This record gives sequence, structure tokens and C-alpha cells, in this order.
Amino acid sequence: MTRLRISSGAAFEDRVGYSRAVRAGNHVWVSGTAPIMPGDADPPTGVYEQATVCLGIIKHALEQAGASLDDVVRTRIYVADASLIDEVGRAHGEAFATARPATTGIVAELLDPRWLVEI
Repeated sequence: MTRLRISSGAAFEDRVGYSRAVRAGNHVWVSGTAPIMPGDADPPTGVYEQATVCLGIIKHALEQAGASLDDVVRTRIYVADASLIDEVGRAHGEAFATARPATTGIVAELLDPRWLVEI
């Protein structure tokens, strides 16, 4: 089966050995996406803004795979604290207003203490 591997250019992809997204046939899988900034710069401090960064990275990966946010059927939202879900949910709702994918919210310790959300 032919695979299309998509990279966002984040150094973490090479260190860990994964792709931002992979298209196989008619399916596209997107990796958990944190607010990783170019050059490992600090992400925005607000969780809504971080979620917007995550969703922008996801949107770009999907476009490279020939898909869009409207094609998404499942998401998972990881937040560093349960109190953050409303602001992340606002960004998620704006991005997926048409697709309205099935989703799950999870409170978890994220890999970088600067990150408040991963989608």
C-alpha cells in the first residue's frame, strides 16, 4: 500500500520517529498535535491561542494529504487542567463547525510544561 508521510518540520518528529500525518488509501491519520512553534519558540500563553496553533498545524497537514477539517471524523483533546476545556472547546468548535467530529476530552500531563493543550 502506498503511504504519503507528511511532516510539519518539527524537530520532535525526527527525534521520536513519527510523521505529523500519514495518508494510506482514502484514510488520513494525524498525530497528536501540540502548539509547537517554529524554531521551538515559546507558544502563546493562552490556551485558546495554543489550541488555534494546534488546529492550524492539523489543517495544514490535512491539506497536504488532500483532505480538510471538514473530513475529520474523530478528535481527542488533551488539556493540562480540566478548567481549560471551555476555551479549547471554543477553538475546536470554530474549526469543526461543519464536520462536528466525535471527540473525547482528557486531562493529562503534557510533554512540555509550556503546552496547555494537544489535539
